[in-house]
Amino acid sequence: MMTIRKSNERGHAEHGWLDSYHSFSFADYYDSQWTGFRTLRVINDDLVMPGMGFGAHPHRDMEIVTYVLSGALEHKDSMGNGRVIRPGDVQYMSAGSGVRHSEFNPSQKEAAHFLQIWILPDAQGVKPRYAEKSLRDAPHGQFHLVTSKTGRDGSIAIHQDADLLLAKLDPGQSVAHRLANNRNAWIHVAEGEVVLNGQTLAGGDAAAISRENNLQLTANKPSQVLLFDLN
Repeated sequence: MMTIRKSNERGHAEHGWLDSYHSFSFADYYDSQWTGFRTLRVINDDLVMPGMGFGAHPHRDMEIVTYVLSGALEHKDSMGNGRVIRPGDVQYMSAGSGVRHSEFNPSQKEAAHFLQIWILPDAQGVKPRYAEKSLRDAPHGQFHLVTSKTGRDGSIAIHQDADLLLAKLDPGQSVAHRLANNRNAWIHVAEGEVVLNGQTLAGGDAAAISRENNLQLTANKPSQVLLFDLN
């Protein structure tokens, strides 16, 4: 079964310094039909204006993944990490027992466009941790494993049985993924346009998939696609 979540159906918050689209209920946006999917709790599609950002604020008991699409994002946290991540970079923070962090756009000219993803952890109160993975030079036309429970195949280990895969696709390129029995998928088109099992999805569109095994994507335009393989 496939349920399509169109880009223009998402929640939207415009704060001047921040233009944000919410795939699931978040902050002042609430939709009882879309409070999350399995252990996936947040996908925020954020555009932060030059020189602006999120001041230091706390998190706990959440797995947080950030993927930069364009521009740059400067991260600082109470664990002592301070990094600037750029297009193709993935940043992971396990908030665990509690952490504070800030995120700012260090550029005075270019907006920062990124996805921030929250996944519910399978354990509470764990020690906070931080990791990065660069996919800037990842080959096009195939899936790359970004996160997993065990950190297999060079992926980032997270506190949840949630595989996140990323594919960069040129027009005409196809990728396939097979879901094991009793697994579920959320597919988010970050950029471009793809055909997923016969359904056309544009940038910002997503699909929730259950009780299907074979997923086939073909790009109509240059595209980036995130696939969450969830229990």
